[in-house]
Amino acid sequence: MQRRRLFALALAGVLAGGGLAACGDSPNDNKNAANGGKVDFLSIGMPNGTVTENNNPFIGTSAGASLGYRWMIYEPLGQWNNTKPSEPLTPWLASEIKWSADYKTVDLVIRDGATWSDGKPLTAEDVVFTHTMIKGNEALNIFAIPYDSITADGNKVKMTFKTSQFTTHHKVIGQTPIVPKHIWEKIADPATDTIKEPVGSGPYVLKSFSQQATILAARESGYWGTKPAVKELRYTSFADNNAQATALASGASEWSFVFIPNYQQTFVAKDPEHFKVWAPGVLGIHGLYINTTKKPFDDPKLRQAMNMVINRNDIFVQAEAGYFHPEIKSVTGLPEGAGDAYIADEYKGKTFSVDAAGAKKLLEESGYKFDGTKLLDKSGKPVTIKLTDPGPWSDYQTTLEIIKSNLAEIGIEATVEKPNQNIWDANVQKGDFDATLRWTNGGSTPFDIYQTVMDGDLYKPLGTAAQQGNFGRFQSPEATAALKAYSNATDEAARKTALATIQKIFVEQAPMLPVGSDNVGGAYSTKNWVGWPSDADSYAPLQPTQAGALTVVLKLQPANS
Repeated sequence: MQRRRLFALALAGVLAGGGLAACGDSPNDNKNAANGGKVDFLSIGMPNGTVTENNNPFIGTSAGASLGYRWMIYEPLGQWNNTKPSEPLTPWLASEIKWSADYKTVDLVIRDGATWSDGKPLTAEDVVFTHTMIKGNEALNIFAIPYDSITADGNKVKMTFKTSQFTTHHKVIGQTPIVPKHIWEKIADPATDTIKEPVGSGPYVLKSFSQQATILAARESGYWGTKPAVKELRYTSFADNNAQATALASGASEWSFVFIPNYQQTFVAKDPEHFKVWAPGVLGIHGLYINTTKKPFDDPKLRQAMNMVINRNDIFVQAEAGYFHPEIKSVTGLPEGAGDAYIADEYKGKTFSVDAAGAKKLLEESGYKFDGTKLLDKSGKPVTIKLTDPGPWSDYQTTLEIIKSNLAEIGIEATVEKPNQNIWDANVQKGDFDATLRWTNGGSTPFDIYQTVMDGDLYKPLGTAAQQGNFGRFQSPEATAALKAYSNATDEAARKTALATIQKIFVEQAPMLPVGSDNVGGAYSTKNWVGWPSDADSYAPLQPTQAGALTVVLKLQPANS
């Protein structure tokens, strides 16, 4: 599961939430047709700043991806509900999905009657083309899927893989958008083309793009599935978390994934009957990635000491408002609840605690010295570190300030940098950073968490973009082998053994310092639309950038119906 978090962009030239809310003819001044005579629509916001017109579903920083509307235009073969990660995927563009026992083969029956938005039929050849294109383009194969053969026979598709896809089957089926062959075979570089006029199989088409609102309209005909009650989707990119939260509280935005400080007071209390927050946890985490290529941070002992002084409870209470990213307590980095069953016997009951004295002792035993309050590395130089995250991400920025203060307790001087999202994302992928707070992928097992941090198969040399993981350039052949053993295992005993090895390396070498667990929730309003997922009916993730967001939109009905 790709990271479900907001992608905040630059602040320049963006809309302020208050200005939008005050404007009577705002593009998101929503009234249902029965109440105000206007076209029914849903206003969706994200705190992403200025976005660039780009509708390529394979580019993670495109407007379509960062706002989430790519999944309304393009569809996967199956829908994966990551709030219930171990459940089978719901057939979607594939009406039948059957994996072999070893997860090296999947047989698909492509749905009859599906068409592209230009009227042409969607066929098995389109599915073969999409996955063959991904197979042959490393930049598109962001999940590093080891494809073998991809063939079609009538309306059936068979895909085989060089290794088991036990831990990645949901990505192959549920997180890969299918694109039309007759359009994409003419595109020179599918990994970079901006796709100004997208043609997809989904229930919506792009009507217009602007910074004020990117508007999607429901297809007039030809959609194979349930006809959506929501006639238009209007996406607005707000300046930052605060502007987005203001828009939610005023009703200018009806749905978002955003961190809201004091959310009960600043959002829910504004309209307790209609304003809601739902934040279901998943198997994904957030933490401080350390660039292990940079001295002295290539030393596991130094990273361990840093791990020992991070005050995770302060971060949860002060930075995450006590709800958004629940505190990581297990030294394995696994979140409470979702990860409990996967903790190795060696680490059951072992939790983090702040231990500055123990960290100092470890450092001195490892050859570091203190000059007053300053930590000196083994060559005698002061230890300094740059912490970096985009400025608009207020919870991350507060977290970095807490970590900065924590590291000062062991003599490490930290500074906080606040680049815009595009620069930050490019630098992280290229390995041009000291340390950054970032999320991991998530999935149906802990594999995705550890793979994002430690997998040697995702390793890229400095300067080459690592899109899907190992941003800290961590190199451990043992970790890579254990990850392979876990994903290829055919029984639980073998998986347990491999996972124990993975966790031991994660704990002892500390390539990433875990902080909080992930959620795929959202803030929303029931004033105009009802049918949202909840604890009582967690049928889909509530984050509008998730592939499963399409399931949410199709479930919504007018509140006055």
